[in-house]
Amino acid sequence: MATRCDRISTGHDERSTPRVERDGDVWHIRSAETARQILRERDATTQAGFTAEAILDNIKEAPILFMDGEPHRKQRAKVARYFAPKTVATRYRDLIATRVDALMDAMIAAETVTLDKITLRLSVDVASQVIGLTESDMDAMARRLERFFDQPPFDLTQPGLGRSRFQTLRAALTGNLPVFWFYARDVRPAIRERRRERQEDVISHLIDEGYSDAGIVMECITYGAAGMVTTREFISMCVLHFLRNDALRGRFVVAEEAERMAILGEILRLEPVVGHLYRRTQRELEVSDGDTTHTIPAGALLDLALRQTNADPRIVGEEPDAVCPGRDLPRGYGAEMMSFGDGAHKCPGNALALQETDLFLRRLFSHRVRLVQEPRLEWDEIVAGYALRDFEIAVDA
Repeated sequence: MATRCDRISTGHDERSTPRVERDGDVWHIRSAETARQILRERDATTQAGFTAEAILDNIKEAPILFMDGEPHRKQRAKVARYFAPKTVATRYRDLIATRVDALMDAMIAAETVTLDKITLRLSVDVASQVIGLTESDMDAMARRLERFFDQPPFDLTQPGLGRSRFQTLRAALTGNLPVFWFYARDVRPAIRERRRERQEDVISHLIDEGYSDAGIVMECITYGAAGMVTTREFISMCVLHFLRNDALRGRFVVAEEAERMAILGEILRLEPVVGHLYRRTQRELEVSDGDTTHTIPAGALLDLALRQTNADPRIVGEEPDAVCPGRDLPRGYGAEMMSFGDGAHKCPGNALALQETDLFLRRLFSHRVRLVQEPRLEWDEIVAGYALRDFEIAVDA
């Protein structure tokens, strides 16, 4: 039975049919079966999301998020050790717990707190240790990353991202200036320190791989988006679900780890932080949805709508838009469905994100938490997902 609490991040392209729809050169994929085939088809597509195609024309070294094929597989294999579940449990669990305890003490001491600022600080603190961005002020770095992601709207299906000249100029200014300061204040000091002495982090690995400073900055932005921005939003969304659903919160706080992970996975299925994945076909691709076969030509833009694929009733069963931990899913589907992606580009930091979220929520809800102000729901164009802002709570000891 569902623990009654519907999806919160609604009202943004929620159409669930047609399951596979062609609109000119753009194919909208809302079928979980079809989306998984596309993501698992070896070397059939390349990255088209996160403005990758526009950025790749202007850089020499592609970050791992924009790589495909054999270069991507090799780089993924090399960085996998930093994000493996065993590494998270042995190297980062105590770090996360220490950061959570410090933040919780500050939250209890304050009359009210803005949760989205707290979750950003936690995600920045943790991700910076994995990446190696440890030689600068964390609060200032968080603000710089926020400014970078404050971009004017765009449409990947349109030439020039569908932006006017003014919007293009604004995007260049709002993107390039924060990148410059991010490099000068955060990345360059970290590179300098690790050239003197390598550490067990991503920047040290990139130095050993011969990356230039510009290439390292791009990777740091990539991991910043994945490890900081998205984790921040997911933690906030879980808090909002728990504040609205006493039964779900009650289950979580007494549950063993496996059940807690099932609850977090179900919330993430319903509320994927990245709402769309975009791929470009490099050859003709034949995919199926049940008994229907579709032939997608080379050069097509694929829009994988994750809120729809994750609520595909053929896969998730009854009440697809309700929180129902422990769903009986077909083999090969995790509780979160495709919220971490799938195939070669599946998010490597999923274990770290879930560990952060689990530790924070358990510590937070060991206290009485009161909702002071409902968050404002916004949409982040770069990651095609939601953002919760001005989320005010109070925590009583």
